[in-house]
Amino acid sequence: MPGFLSNLLESLSGRRTDMGYLCRQLLSERGEASQTALAQQIIDAYTAMDSERRLSFFKMLNSEFSPNEAAIHRAAAAYERSPGPGTLAALSAAVEAPRQELIRRLNTAPGGTETLVALRGHVLQASANNGADFGPLDADLKHLFRSWFNRGFLRLERISWQTSALILEKLIRYESVHEINGWPDLHRRLEADRRCFAFFHPALANEPIIFVEVALCDGLTGNLGPLLDVNAPVLAPEKMDTAIFYSINNCLQGLRNVPMGNFLIKQVVAELAAEFPHVRTYSTLSPLPGFSRALRDTRNEQGFTPGRLSRLLSDYSDDLTAASGRSDVVDAFFHLLEQPLSHREILGAPLQRLALAYLTCARRDGKLYDQVATFHLSNGARLERVNAFGNLRPYGLEASAGLTANYRYRPADLEENHEQFVREGKIRVSSELFPERKKVIEAWQPSREESRLP
Repeated sequence: MPGFLSNLLESLSGRRTDMGYLCRQLLSERGEASQTALAQQIIDAYTAMDSERRLSFFKMLNSEFSPNEAAIHRAAAAYERSPGPGTLAALSAAVEAPRQELIRRLNTAPGGTETLVALRGHVLQASANNGADFGPLDADLKHLFRSWFNRGFLRLERISWQTSALILEKLIRYESVHEINGWPDLHRRLEADRRCFAFFHPALANEPIIFVEVALCDGLTGNLGPLLDVNAPVLAPEKMDTAIFYSINNCLQGLRNVPMGNFLIKQVVAELAAEFPHVRTYSTLSPLPGFSRALRDTRNEQGFTPGRLSRLLSDYSDDLTAASGRSDVVDAFFHLLEQPLSHREILGAPLQRLALAYLTCARRDGKLYDQVATFHLSNGARLERVNAFGNLRPYGLEASAGLTANYRYRPADLEENHEQFVREGKIRVSSELFPERKKVIEAWQPSREESRLP
């Protein structure tokens, strides 16, 4: 066998830069050892590529390793003539892109999974930066990752101050919701009234895949400040009755849109319930990352059109116009919003109403505008509260106008809420929000004049 491998690699030595040839050779090899050797050679070559060569490699994978349309038509015709397990298997094999088997074989090399996850991250970056369409390649990678990173392969670990410094450093680097400002900040987030849990995968040593940070509190809060205060006193265990998930982070770009967060939250709820049986409320303290953008996206017919903004703000017209010196309520609102902290008392209620409309009504391309809302609602949570000026940090004021939202996870309701949202688009809100929700729905409906517009 060593002689065979030596001969194989020697025969390929003159074509090391021909990635197309190497990939086709990998697909044609039958021996396990030769497959692994070829996979390693391709991975080594890929790792050495610059961004320009990667782009060419992605284009080749995207175009040259797609399914054969003629073979699909033949297999489909054969199945139509004679439906059965054999013709169905042939049709399934014809439909699957050779690219998928190539990816599986690349994964047999040492470090294959790590490289492929990085590769998908590069694909997404290249698509964003160069406008290239690598949809088929990305779809195949994501399809395989959904199997490789399903719940059965993931290991939940609690992150504490005793966790290795290597992993703690990665938490600081990967935190993208609320920046961790050095070791003292991280230490406070790991105190006795805080918890941090992460999923790990056996193929990615010492690499957190996704992690969640939890604050154990006395009652539900919509104010982020005390949760992130490095000098906040540690709450006594007997006063903890609420667990607030205040930051969820996907660590690896290459695993974007590979669902793991829903499993993480539900398992962490189970872990916390076992450790703290007196904790009865499980909620998030979530950002509204697209709110400011959505308010100004008036060309989106599924969002805040001028008519909808006017109707939603009409109850606050007198206060807004008087404070701003502007006669139009929408113009008055946006004028005051330029300095939100100077007009907190006047802007609080209008912002909460607009935020409720944003989280439950505003859509883009037929989907909820807010991806955070989609994530929690599809997990079966309900929208519990909307909080004006709950995040006064600069990024919170810029992206969310200072707003935060609480989504509550009630284990007994999760399945029903999930089914209603996924199947019927129904959004569950708390009884506290229900009266305001009715006003929002009424204001969101187009007026007669708007209905007549083409």
